[in-house]
Amino acid sequence: VQLQASGGGLAQAGGSLTLSCTVSGRTFSGYKLAWFRQAPGKEREFVAAIDGYGGGIRYSDSVKGRFTVSRDFVKNGVSLQMNSLKPEDTGVYYCAAKSSTISAFSTSRWWWPYWGQGTLVTVSS
Repeated sequence: VQLQASGGGLAQAGGSLTLSCTVSGRTFSGYKLAWFRQAPGKEREFVAAIDGYGGGIRYSDSVKGRFTVSRDFVKNGVSLQMNSLKPEDTGVYYCAAKSSTISAFSTSRWWWPYWGQGTLVTVSS
């Protein structure tokens, strides 16, 4: 499975950005997809995840109500719409994938075996 993230850039606090991640190499619908982020000097942290058919969604408390994760079955990918951005949202955002038939998600980065290369998001105050 190969993942390619894009859409990062510079935004002002209160602004919006949309990240995209395309998935290739396997049957797309059978995979759970997630977004993680890593700020400078910090651990990689869970942001959001979505189930194989878009039915189950989970967000971290820090982005709930501001970010929206969705699957794009036409482009074979997943998007992350980020609104009301804050400086603390700054970091490298990674998409991740896992083939799993269980309904639960794990917020641990070690649960997700496939990763994209990351895209940088910088939010200025």
